[in-house]
Amino acid sequence: MGRVTARRRTIRIRDGVVSSRPDTLVAEEPLEIRLNGKPLAITMRTPGDDFALAAGFLVSEGVIHSGSQVRSIVYCAGATEDGSNTYNVVDVALAPGVPAPDITLERNVYTTSSCGLCGKASLDAVRTTTRHPIADTPPVRVEPALLAGLPDRLRAAQRVFDRTGGLHAAALFSPEGELLDIREDVGRHNAVDKLVGRALQDDRLPLSQSILLVSGRASFELAQKAVMAGIPVLAAVSAPSSLAVDLAAETGLTLVGFLRGPNMNVYAGDERIALSTGV
Repeated sequence: MGRVTARRRTIRIRDGVVSSRPDTLVAEEPLEIRLNGKPLAITMRTPGDDFALAAGFLVSEGVIHSGSQVRSIVYCAGATEDGSNTYNVVDVALAPGVPAPDITLERNVYTTSSCGLCGKASLDAVRTTTRHPIADTPPVRVEPALLAGLPDRLRAAQRVFDRTGGLHAAALFSPEGELLDIREDVGRHNAVDKLVGRALQDDRLPLSQSILLVSGRASFELAQKAVMAGIPVLAAVSAPSSLAVDLAAETGLTLVGFLRGPNMNVYAGDERIALSTGV
């Protein structure tokens, strides 16, 4: 779409020397997601993979769980008063017979690029609404040394980050360490939605043989999205939140934080980590 990055003038100060030059920044624009023509949510995102983002968001919210439940996803023409298409509004039409959720004013429909739907979901809601409960069939077992090498592979695959330094990334790996998919976005939860949405479009849900790696912290929202997609292992280079750990423990998700080189903390689901010594 050509709007992943933007150029802005900046004043650079380096060792006391002042200069002016254009800088490449990551683009951030609002995306309104409509469901059957009705506004559902607004998220701040990096343009690109918008249809996958919308589909992944609906998986995370428990609205859909398979590609057959989506009739179409389109950009809304005439999204402005003058009739132009901003490519910032998408409408998801559900397939006939698929029930739509009750959209009320009580719903928190605004989500920032950093926090997802803060406070909307509860542990019980995630556990009871997922259509892809985490199941080890076949069992997933991961060597710590394999996990240790994933952040460098994620960083090497980040194309836009190299130009801007301002994007989060989320990647799916196989239990053997094969990179399956990677998505970037100004919001870490958007990057995960893009991964899950693409998997839904490709009829690959549940992602029961996948490791999800995120470039930042592991919030409750990211753990929620992993559980809703049936992902058994979530690893983050930074810290998890307490609620993310609680959700992982309740749903059987393996949660790894502070994944930096050979060092890591396993907060839940340690049975999937091939530990050499007992603890």
